[in-house]
Amino acid sequence: QVQLVESGGGSVRSGGSLRLSCEVSGTTYNINYYCWGWFRQIPGKAREGVAGFDNDGSVVYADSVKGRFTASQDNAKNTLFLQMDNLKPEDTAMYYCAWALICPANSGRLLYDIEYSRWGRGTQVTVSS
Repeated sequence: QVQLVESGGGSVRSGGSLRLSCEVSGTTYNINYYCWGWFRQIPGKAREGVAGFDNDGSVVYADSVKGRFTASQDNAKNTLFLQMDNLKPEDTAMYYCAWALICPANSGRLLYDIEYSRWGRGTQVTVSS
């Protein structure tokens, strides 16, 4: 069974940086065979897609984080990363990584949580002004 464990969250001031990690275990194939996503959620609000990895190596980003967040993966370590720079108070949320059993035909769908089958428990990011 696929398992995901996020880490790296914390509290930073506006303009600061954090690097989130997501350790993956239980996949049949190397992680670059699959599609993955980073999402965030504020209590009482819907989950928001932040970045999505397609299995062709491409990454899609939400408009709200383009130019500030960079998603990457280390296949040898079975780990996904989300480098977050120039953080803003509105980036405050619980951040989750997720695994898609089947990659969507349209890579834009990688920002939709319905495309994902397994989720980590999340790591909290808090940005103060």
